[in-house]
Amino acid sequence: MYEAIDRYVFSLIERSSPERTAWNIEKAREGIPTNWNYIDGCMITALLAMADISKDARYFDFARRFIDAFVGGDGAVRTFKPEKHTLDDINEGRVLFTLYDRTGDGKYRLAADALKRALDAQPRTPEGSFWHKQIYPNQVWLDGIYMAMPFLALYEGHFGGGDYSDILRQVRVVREHMRDAATGLYYHGYDASRKAFWANAQTGLSRSFWLRSIGWFAVALADLVELVPVDAGRDELTALLSDLAESAWHFHDPKTGLYWQVPDRPGEAGNYLESSGSAMLAYAMLKGARLGALAPIWAERGQQTFDGIVKHRLAIDADGQLSLSGICLVAGLGPEDNRRRDGSYEYYISEPVVQNDAKGVAPFVLCYTEVKRRQSA
Repeated sequence: MYEAIDRYVFSLIERSSPERTAWNIEKAREGIPTNWNYIDGCMITALLAMADISKDARYFDFARRFIDAFVGGDGAVRTFKPEKHTLDDINEGRVLFTLYDRTGDGKYRLAADALKRALDAQPRTPEGSFWHKQIYPNQVWLDGIYMAMPFLALYEGHFGGGDYSDILRQVRVVREHMRDAATGLYYHGYDASRKAFWANAQTGLSRSFWLRSIGWFAVALADLVELVPVDAGRDELTALLSDLAESAWHFHDPKTGLYWQVPDRPGEAGNYLESSGSAMLAYAMLKGARLGALAPIWAERGQQTFDGIVKHRLAIDADGQLSLSGICLVAGLGPEDNRRRDGSYEYYISEPVVQNDAKGVAPFVLCYTEVKRRQSA
């Protein structure tokens, strides 16, 4: 089956270009030309991980061609709009460091500098957390920790002064406000102003748990454990990752190893076992165990979830191609003029479920690289 997964990833590359990708289903449905965005960023991150583990140059070559379509010789990032102040658009920048390390081309550093300047100008809550986007004032989403913090850690490690305190501070805000004491799970969003229509007037929290947002946070923690030095807060991040893994595992489906779209309400009407968040948790567990941040049993549990995705969500489609199914296309909170996105159980189970979108494929491929590392250890 693993050779089939390799062919699956290559088939996606062969059907993709910087102008149009086979994995950005959201952009395709909206009829939006390919731009600098987190969805493609997730996939390019996964392809670079494949390049590292497989030593197959085709992964790296595609990733470089793709990024070079957006990054000019002067480091200007085509279609990036810093005035939008959206953390999502920082995520793709994490691949710039790998490209810089591999090629020495200064344009990648210049592009990273431009994204860092955008982060420096990002509006913040009174507690010091980045707003998720300009259109979401004073709102912290779990997604945003993944979108911005690994980039910030990579920048500090490469070109900064090694000050990781801002990262730790913003993770602590999430831990303090967004973790549910009863379940150990994290709510999708927190409004520091308590003014958003979806926010609890007392706590500022959204109404329900959403698997993929928890997955984003888990992946961010696993990546940060690798990137943040021991003397700069790694132990604190490790403790958070361990706690989240323990909490999430209570809600896995024992038959498949997967997790539910709304994780604390298994088997309820409309709820389903969702692929992207399951792959994210599996990746975080496998990587955490490989780094020694989690006990070895977590590699076994991550492997169980990966195997469950392969068995239950990876299949031959009508065109004879492998296809990854069970992926929630997108979910969010608001803005004010989109009150359907209210953070309720009913909302999260109402969003489209698709195949082969990078928000599911990329974490699945990242998880696959961790499986391969485990096999070669």
